[in-house]
Amino acid sequence: MVMSSRIAKRKENADSFMTAGHKIGFGISAASMTATWIWASSMYASVNSGYLYGISGPIHYGFWGALMILFIYPFGKRIREVAPQAHTLAEVMFARHGRSSQFMLAGSNILGSVISLTSNFIAGGALISMLSPFSFIQGVIVIAAGVLLYTLWSGFRASVLTDFAQVLAMLGAVIIIVPSMFFFLGGVDLFTTGAQNLTPQQQSFFSSDAFLNQGAPYIAAVLAYAIGNQTIAQRLFAVREDLIRPTFITATIGYGATIIGIGMVGVLALYAGIDPVDGDPNNVLPQVAAEYLPGVLVAVFFIMIIGSLSSTADSDLSAMSSIAMSDLYGQGLRGRGKVPNPRVMLIVGRITMILATAAALIFANIRFNILDLLVFVGALWGALVFPVIASFYWKKVTNSAFTVSVLVALAVFLPTRFGLVPDSGVLAYAVEALAVVGVGVVLGLMVFGFFGLKPAFAVAVVAALASAPFVLGFLRDYDTLTASLVAYAVSTIVCVAMSYRSSMDFDFDEIALATADYDTDAVAQELADAEADAQDTTQNKNDDDDDVVRV
Repeated sequence: MVMSSRIAKRKENADSFMTAGHKIGFGISAASMTATWIWASSMYASVNSGYLYGISGPIHYGFWGALMILFIYPFGKRIREVAPQAHTLAEVMFARHGRSSQFMLAGSNILGSVISLTSNFIAGGALISMLSPFSFIQGVIVIAAGVLLYTLWSGFRASVLTDFAQVLAMLGAVIIIVPSMFFFLGGVDLFTTGAQNLTPQQQSFFSSDAFLNQGAPYIAAVLAYAIGNQTIAQRLFAVREDLIRPTFITATIGYGATIIGIGMVGVLALYAGIDPVDGDPNNVLPQVAAEYLPGVLVAVFFIMIIGSLSSTADSDLSAMSSIAMSDLYGQGLRGRGKVPNPRVMLIVGRITMILATAAALIFANIRFNILDLLVFVGALWGALVFPVIASFYWKKVTNSAFTVSVLVALAVFLPTRFGLVPDSGVLAYAVEALAVVGVGVVLGLMVFGFFGLKPAFAVAVVAALASAPFVLGFLRDYDTLTASLVAYAVSTIVCVAMSYRSSMDFDFDEIALATADYDTDAVAQELADAEADAQDTTQNKNDDDDDVVRV
């Protein structure tokens, strides 16, 4: 609240409210990217992974999540190249394709941000109810009100500047908390006395259970999450274009170290034979903190969790407000040849924050498994990854190819994800064959960003052929991983098939013109001229009325 009050302006700028003027420096942008990627749910989920899968669980969770930040930056550089003043990825898709692709990205981001906001409120409410006399609902309300109040006036500017303080608090807390928990749980002797509490898979650094249930699904899910998520895209559009690379590299290191470190608390709890409250592994982190840490360190732990959930919650609020301001209001008027009013945009953004907070408060009464939630949302975005990336490089991608490929991919993904596909027969093998293609697509996209099309295609083919013997007849038992790979494969196949014979030759220069800033001197002058014309019209009408002889 103090930081927000210091940066607040009497008259906020609409573009600064959404992207801070596209000129954030290295330190603030790297801290903001790190803080946004580290959310309370990711801390809980990493501990959850350590408790369920043992030593390699947090490593799979943190390492692949960190690596995905690194894989964003080459695509991010291309996106900023064609849309240097954009505010949302959906806005860019509207300029590239039209309403349907914009609606898909905007709608999926609103859904994802509401779920993210809800799970962060759940994490905060659970923490407060466990460490204080307040109830879960009271804790959720306090967290929601606090985040909303400091973000409401300055939007993204408040979010990105408070992220700097929050990431310092989180990193400092992790450095203190994890060694302290190791000491209070028994120290080095814990690995001897508690070894019987672990299965061979949980003791293995190369656990196949951890890879198939945690690592592999997370590779696919987080790549999708990174490409399609507005909270990440917003920071991409905000940072100075020449600082994209160092920002993402720094965030990669910061995220990996923090999340893997805190995830080891779950491993320690597993060695100590701790049974989670209500049998829910999501409770392990606050439970261990409450039972084994002294009061001062409980306060440090509290700061760490509040900082992590606040940094992501304010990012979600800023993301949804930007979507409402730009995609629902701004581009809606621009598409009809009208000039959006920046003052109205700010009102739309702030109302959106209030409504989003109210919706998340309602949904917070429903308890989700955070780990499954993260993978599910990321996998939904998997259907969008290839069409979005291809739209920035390939001139032949059409709106119909984009739309149809995403819809077909979702239609195949949903029954696969929820186990509705038979485990035997031709259909099961067909789904696994698509998963083989998905393996090639995921690895090919990773290589493409750094090395180009030919190396990416070679890696994709080799990866698909090499994985086929291990996938066919085996992967059907892992619905989450299979569904994620199928989403990638189907969207890629359909998008390529429909675009290959297309006659479209899109001019990427059009995107920059269609995604320019809203709150500029030129816009202000245009709105002033329009208002003056309206007043002249009204005055002339009144003068005409005065000349009328009334009986």
